[in-house]
Parts: sequence; structure tokens; C-alpha cells
Amino acid sequence: MEYPEDLYYSQEHTWVRVTGNRGTVGITDFAQQEMGEILYTELPDEGSQIEQGDIFGTLESSKTVAELYSPVSGEVISINKDLEEEPSLVNDDPYGKGWLLVIELDDPSELQELFSAVEYEDFLEKKEENSKKQKK
Repeated sequence: MEYPEDLYYSQEHTWVRVTGNRGTVGITDFAQQEMGEILYTELPDEGSQIEQGDIFGTLESSKTVAELYSPVSGEVISINKDLEEEPSLVNDDPYGKGWLLVIELDDPSELQELFSAVEYEDFLEKKEENSKKQKK
């Protein structure tokens, strides 16, 4: 799995790529692999206000329906309309064509609460170790 170093990651498996005062948001490679084939996306309307940590939409796959938690607060500037016709873009290219939405950031200091790529990988490793311990 890959975790680009220019992104910020949340423990809810979303990422944000910051350009100026805008953040493009998507789900991580780990999340899309865990979900399986994405069949449907439900995203907020453009102009909606979302807060860091709040649910902003859902992804439905052959396995589950997953709630999406925002890594940052702000106004939704645009959503990826291509996902309406081709939700599997999230699986095919989670850090590129499978992006979910663009947010005008309210508070760039919130980025300090997110993980770097290395920190996110460490988080996943610890989560996997804990899961193995619980199964014993």
C-alpha cells in the first residue's frame, strides 16, 4: 500500500492534500482495500459547512457501508461528480481520480492534529498488532 508524503492522514482513514487554503479530501489506500469494490458514494452538497471529525458522507461497497469523517473543517467547494457514474475510481486511484471533495479550510492549524505518512503507517501497524493480540 502506498501513502503519499504530501498528504495529511486521519485515524478514520481519510486524507487531505492542501493547496493554498483548499484541501482535497479522499480515503486512504488501506480504507479502500478494506472496503472492497466501492459501488456508491454519498457526498455533501457544494456550499455545505463541515467540521473536523464530523461525518460528511458514506461509501457503500459489496462488504459494508462506511461513514466518512472529515479530516478538516470548512466549506465544501466541490465534489467529485465522476464518482456518481464511476464510484470504483476510489478503488482504482484513491489519491488521484478517486478524490471525494474539496474544502475551503476554516482553520489550517487543524492539520497539526493529523498524521504524516510515516505516522499513519505506524498507526496502522499498531492497530494491526492490537487486533492480533485480541484474537489470541
